[in-house]
Amino acid sequence: MKNTSPLKWFASREGLYYLALALLLVVILPLALDPFRLNMVGKYLTYAFVAIDLVMCWGKAGILSLGQGVFFGLGGYCMAMFLKLEASTPEATAIQSTPGIPDFMDWNQLTELPWFWEPFHSFSFTLLAIVGVPVLLAFIIGFAMFTRRVGGVYFAIITQAIAAILTILIIGQQGYTGGVNGITDLQTLMGWDIRTDEAKTILYFVCVGLLFVCLFVARFVQNRKLGRILVAMNAQENRVRFSGYDVAAFKIFVFCVAASFSAIGGAMFTLQVGFMSPSFVGIVPSIEMVIFAAVGGRMSLLGAVYGALLVNYGKTVFSESFPELWLYFMGGLFIAVVMYFPNGLAGLWQSHARPWLARLRLPDRRQPSMKPTPPAEQAGVGGATIDAVPAKQLESTP
Repeated sequence: MKNTSPLKWFASREGLYYLALALLLVVILPLALDPFRLNMVGKYLTYAFVAIDLVMCWGKAGILSLGQGVFFGLGGYCMAMFLKLEASTPEATAIQSTPGIPDFMDWNQLTELPWFWEPFHSFSFTLLAIVGVPVLLAFIIGFAMFTRRVGGVYFAIITQAIAAILTILIIGQQGYTGGVNGITDLQTLMGWDIRTDEAKTILYFVCVGLLFVCLFVARFVQNRKLGRILVAMNAQENRVRFSGYDVAAFKIFVFCVAASFSAIGGAMFTLQVGFMSPSFVGIVPSIEMVIFAAVGGRMSLLGAVYGALLVNYGKTVFSESFPELWLYFMGGLFIAVVMYFPNGLAGLWQSHARPWLARLRLPDRRQPSMKPTPPAEQAGVGGATIDAVPAKQLESTP
C-alpha cells in the first residue's frame, strides 16, 4: 500500500466520501433538525457502530454473528450501572427501606449493593469495563468456537443462542439487573444533567466523533495486510491455513475488535436515550443490526453507516404510521436486499449511480477514427503498392 499524506487522501475519491458523511452529520443535520430529532439521529448512529463491526466480521472475514446485541447491551449496561449508582445516593434514596442502592434492588428486598456493582462507583473503571467486559466475552466465545473450526451457519446459530440466554438471564435476575424494565431513570453523568437539550446535542457530537474514530480504525485494519488476510480467509480459508497463518487467531482478533465497537455504541445509546433494557440485547435486535449492514452494504464501511441511518429512519416512520406493519416491512426489506441487490446501497452506488454521474460529467467525445495507412509491404511501380497497381499493368511490366 502506498503511503499518502492526509491531504492527498482527503482529496481522493474515498476521502471525499468521508468528508461528505462528516458534512452531513456535523453541519447539515444539526442545522436542519431540532434537538429532539437530532437526539433520534444520535440514537440511530449508535447502531452504526454495530453495522461497522459487522462489515469487518461478516463482509470481510465471513463471520456472520447474529448476537452482536450481546456486546451492544453489555456496553450499555456497564454505562447504565455507573449512571444508576450516581443517581442512587443516600440523599436521593432516603425514602427507600435501604438508602444508597438502586430503586429496583430495594423493590426486590435487597439490603446491600451486590459486589459486582461496587467497582462501578468509579468512572475510570466503568470506561474500562465498557470495552473490557464485551471483549473478554468475545474472546471466550471466539476461542471456544474458532479453535474448533466452528463457523458458517453453526457459528451464527450459537451466537443467536447466546443472545437469547443473556436476555433470559437479565430478565430472570430482576433484583440485580432491573429485569424486563432494565435500568431506567438515568439523569446525570459526573454531576452533569444529560436530560437537557444542550447535553443531548453535545452527546450527539461525541457520538459522531467516536463513530469516525471507529471508522478510521476499521479502515486502517482493512487496508493493511491483516485486512487482506481476512478477505482471503473469507474466500479460501483452507488455503490461508495451509499457507501457515493461524486462521483462528485472526478470527478471534477481528471478533474482539467488533465487540469493542458494539460496546461503545451501546454505551453511547445509554447516555443519549437514558436507559438500557434487555430488549436491545436479544435475538430480534441482533438480527435488525445485521439488516443495517446488509442494506448499507456488507462490504462498505460508509455504506453500513448510511444503512443504519436509513433503516432506523424508516423504522421510526413506519412504526409511527403503521405500527402493525413495520415488522413485515423490515422482513421484506431484508429479503429484497438478499435477492436483488446483495451488495446493498454501496453496491447500487458502484454499479449504477457512479457510472451515471460519470456520464453526466464527461460528454461523449468519441471522434471518427482516422487510422493511418499502413506502410507498403512491397514497393510497386512509381512507389505505389502492389495492391494499388492494376493487374494489366503488372502483366506488362518487364
